[in-house]
Amino acid sequence: MVLAYIVAAGMSKIGRREESSREIVAEAFEEVTTVVDPRDIEAVYVGVQSEVYEHQIMYGALVAEALGLLPREAYRVEACAAAGALALHTAVMAVKSGLVDVALAVGVEKMTAKPTEVVTDALMAASDIVDQLSGVTIPAHYAMVGRRYMYLYGATEEDLCEVAVKNHKHAMDNPKAHFKKAVSVEECLKSKPVATPLKLLDSAPISDGAAVAVVASERAARRYTDAPVKVLASTVATDTLSISQRDDIVWPTAVWEAAQRAYRQAGLAPSHIQVAEVHDAFTINEILMYEALGFAKRGEGYKLVREGQTYIGGKIPVNPSGGLKARGHPIGATGLAQIYELYLQLTGRAGRRNTGAEVAMAVNEGGVNSTAVVHILAI
Repeated sequence: MVLAYIVAAGMSKIGRREESSREIVAEAFEEVTTVVDPRDIEAVYVGVQSEVYEHQIMYGALVAEALGLLPREAYRVEACAAAGALALHTAVMAVKSGLVDVALAVGVEKMTAKPTEVVTDALMAASDIVDQLSGVTIPAHYAMVGRRYMYLYGATEEDLCEVAVKNHKHAMDNPKAHFKKAVSVEECLKSKPVATPLKLLDSAPISDGAAVAVVASERAARRYTDAPVKVLASTVATDTLSISQRDDIVWPTAVWEAAQRAYRQAGLAPSHIQVAEVHDAFTINEILMYEALGFAKRGEGYKLVREGQTYIGGKIPVNPSGGLKARGHPIGATGLAQIYELYLQLTGRAGRRNTGAEVAMAVNEGGVNSTAVVHILAI
């Protein structure tokens, strides 16, 4: 089997940044230039959610210019919050096809310069037009999913808040995270309602940031490191835009399908995964991920976090970076922020967050689990 390898990864600090997206990308890229000569990069694929935030659509050319990579092949890919992982998927396909030896995957978003109302409207573009015209926001969609899940399986708002508590705890040891502050279940329960049962502390913040990964063929990878990270699987699957068109709104079919393809591609099972970064834009979604990835039985995902099994040191550590919830959620950068964390985990560079893992999984989704991108990595 032809493999692609990640030989370097970088990430900017995540949060409310004064710098432009050009400067934030350059910050993330600087981290990989200690390993890879920029002259070796043959193609650049950029994941960005929206042109609304900076009134810019030509992010391929923008990033190539900002990083001194003109006149390389460079273009934007898009799948809302799955854009970053889709950029990596594109880089992996390019390398595995033999068209390029070294490709750069970039994810970036500069969101905080716009008011919350503008950001919310931009995110609603990832939903069905009927939902948009009805005023059903993305948080409202996840709230309906959360309410239905609680009704069917007996989970509580406290269980949702346990996800936030865990991820904030993990982020305290992440120097690049948006939030480095512990929260309690009580604080989460008392936080401002967003869309019942979801509250402010159940929800990922609006963030700025960028992340990058350098993908290389086996031949090229040897020039940079003796222990590159293998991309064992890279898969994409889709579901309806509107959850109203699904048979079961609490089962993320696209995530399950992409994960099944990834397990087959890698020749692995859920029990082989030792650490995971999953898409917790809202706390309920992390719980759904546990089930769709096979870490827990259907309807029992909330028990994993209730029992502490998804903490660092638990049975399957999930979101050691702090996740979208606390590391931050610069939409287009999120998928590659996950990959950055797993690159650190697999190469033993995550400091106090180290899990000692040798096999890792990343799940990045766009819309309300309408597009799912799954990667399995190993050292």
